[in-house]
Amino acid sequence: MLLDFTHVPNIFIVCGKTDLRKGIDGLAAFVTETYQLDVFDQALFLFCGTKSDRFKALYWEGDGFLLLYKL
Repeated sequence: MLLDFTHVPNIFIVCGKTDLRKGIDGLAAFVTETYQLDVFDQALFLFCGTKSDRFKALYWEGDGFLLLYKL
């Protein structure tokens, strides 16, 4: 599966280590509470875990969230 995010105007890399056990609701709440950003805007949020080879990405597609997890 190949996804194209070149049309996304804002890409945010969340600094620090994020608990990757969090799901969509937990990550969305973290972005809203910590950075006061709207997760429903056209933005891609990238989260790093404790291991540097793992990350999660959160993106609102208009009709639901897309959660990507890279191991």
